[in-house]
Amino acid sequence: MSYLDVNGLSLRYEEHGAGEPLILLHGGLGSGDMFGPVMPELSARHRVITPDLQAHGGTADIGRPLRYETMADDVAALIGHLGLAQVDVMGFSLGAGAALRLAIQHPELVRRLVLVSVPCRRDGWFPEVLATFGHMGAQLAEMMKPSPIYQAYARVAPRVEDWPRLLDKVGDLQRQDYDWTAEVKTITAPVMLVYGDADSVRPEHIVEFYGLLGGGQRDGHWDGSLRPASRLAILPGRVHTDVFAAPALVPATLEFLEAKDLVPPSMEAAQAG
Repeated sequence: MSYLDVNGLSLRYEEHGAGEPLILLHGGLGSGDMFGPVMPELSARHRVITPDLQAHGGTADIGRPLRYETMADDVAALIGHLGLAQVDVMGFSLGAGAALRLAIQHPELVRRLVLVSVPCRRDGWFPEVLATFGHMGAQLAEMMKPSPIYQAYARVAPRVEDWPRLLDKVGDLQRQDYDWTAEVKTITAPVMLVYGDADSVRPEHIVEFYGLLGGGQRDGHWDGSLRPASRLAILPGRVHTDVFAAPALVPATLEFLEAKDLVPPSMEAAQAG
């Protein structure tokens, strides 16, 4: 593991494998270690980089709110530190929010983007999920200590006593309203959206999100020549808490990242015009 001093953080990250760079961004309360189940296959063909986002895993918290925008800037600084011109990025849930903001705020850094289980508007979550967000906070700290989530945190956290603070900050982030609809349309990288078929994101919002990326607007033609650059994958039998470890995620991701015939969205628009 390595550490990078950036934006006031001591950002912990690990690297695995060799090849084209792929950054994996973990979900809320997790760390880069949560990608362990899919790491062997991904790192066999890519240089996989797994940072721990602010206050998560081995990256200690600092005195700023937890926000998708600042986490995206932290990842951009890591990409620069590693001397990489462009990277592929896959994020899950909270990490997918940071990955989406990275593609919006630093489009020149992202070649292809995989977003797992995230809406582009806060109301894309089911109402019962939003209600759960309302209860996230330090009051759950003791109750959650027997959980695998806490045990994983305690193994790598530089200050284990910050566990309640992490819960407060994630809860505060989850209660912030956001609507990135207009900005999604400006993304220049091909995007693949991935969800479980029993995910926490409403199906109608998934279709809307895909439409913003140019998907679902027309038949792909018999030879596939009219397929959009962006893709949509619905993984059967998966919920929000296990979709990131689904065996089907890896082949779908690798096929997308390694496809030779994807037309960038800007070129798609020009061709359509």
